[in-house]
Amino acid sequence: MRWFLFEDSSVEQLYPIALARPVFELICGREGLRRRVQRWFPSAEWGAVIRPWLADVYREEQPSAIVNQFDGIGSSSVLMINGRWIPDRRLTIADVTMENVGLVDGQIAWIALEPEEASLLDSLDFEQVLQGIARSRRVVEASGTMMNRPWDLITRNPRQLELDFADEGVSQHLSADQVKYLGDPSDIYVSEQTEIDPYVVIDARQGPVSIDRDVQIQSFSKIEGPCHVSRGARIFRGVVRGGTTIGAWCRVGGEIEQSVLHSYVNKYHEGFLGHSYICPWVNLGAMTTTSDLRCDYKNVEVPLQGDLIDSDTIKIGSFIGDHSKTAIDSMFNTGSSVGAMTVVVPGGRLLPRHIPSFCNVSFGNLAMDWPLDTAIQTVRAAMQRRDCELTAAGENLLRKLYELTAEERIAAVNLAAENKTVRPQG
Repeated sequence: MRWFLFEDSSVEQLYPIALARPVFELICGREGLRRRVQRWFPSAEWGAVIRPWLADVYREEQPSAIVNQFDGIGSSSVLMINGRWIPDRRLTIADVTMENVGLVDGQIAWIALEPEEASLLDSLDFEQVLQGIARSRRVVEASGTMMNRPWDLITRNPRQLELDFADEGVSQHLSADQVKYLGDPSDIYVSEQTEIDPYVVIDARQGPVSIDRDVQIQSFSKIEGPCHVSRGARIFRGVVRGGTTIGAWCRVGGEIEQSVLHSYVNKYHEGFLGHSYICPWVNLGAMTTTSDLRCDYKNVEVPLQGDLIDSDTIKIGSFIGDHSKTAIDSMFNTGSSVGAMTVVVPGGRLLPRHIPSFCNVSFGNLAMDWPLDTAIQTVRAAMQRRDCELTAAGENLLRKLYELTAEERIAAVNLAAENKTVRPQG
């Protein structure tokens, strides 16, 4: 049986963090859904149904995947898995039958299709076809939850870190001079290919800690569980509090709490990052700080694509899209939404809570006067510093995102200009 991950019509609710990647590549716990399913079914052929403008880049990243192609798919049964699903446990072949459909809160988490049913997927309305087939099946409750908004990954992350650690079932830690381990040793995994300097504390009293290969941890750092530090990450004098995932090849310093740093994030210096999701290639300048709690302890509202959405929780920080950069002393208000390719230069004040993609902020003023070609040159230079390359497909994706986010960007800049010209009465 082949398996396919698919995006449905709700993916836009996960912008800005899902702008530049399929929703199933978003990280919650140790990893994203695609890597989980690959561990469940390691030898099966697999594919993805994603937004068309992501397809070329994703084919480069995952050359073994069948991307947005249905030719011949009807020759075998297919397991379709919703990319927004965050499972509590492994899905096994024993769970999947052609008579059932797995739902979470009334939404399809997974459904297995017979070859003749799979052949219908080439329809113009892919999602409607799946919904029609699902109505003929017996409903079973799938485990876990669905990502409906960006903060769902943050509130879920501590629990998912615990589940992922239990699923791996491996614990070990290095004997190192003047490195202190706290808590149950069975809740700690440290790769033998990790470098830990003296005077580091690994604290698993509140949850498990896992540290992958090629990680470097500098003296006077503390890591509290539940937490995962991915391959190649470096921690410089950091205080990493529970509920945090440090993605691959990130550089991290300062204080971080219950946040996800996807990969290639640079937060080298001091500054607090709390209850936030930071996308790849973001650079947070020294003392960049996020607020994640209102003074009145009310629910945080987040301006997603300009519309204020109640998060139904009191602790939410910032969501920052790919390739965005902040200068020193940038201060983000509670519940900020920052798009891709933004540049922030603070002026000693709280930043706008809504900064659309490809905008810049200079001393409190929102604008869109950073030329696209100049921005792309900066992206290319930043990636080369990490021995990575901006391919032609990657550049085309950035240009496409510029087009797709134009309406939001223009509306926000016009609104900011209108508000600036309003004078108080009296």
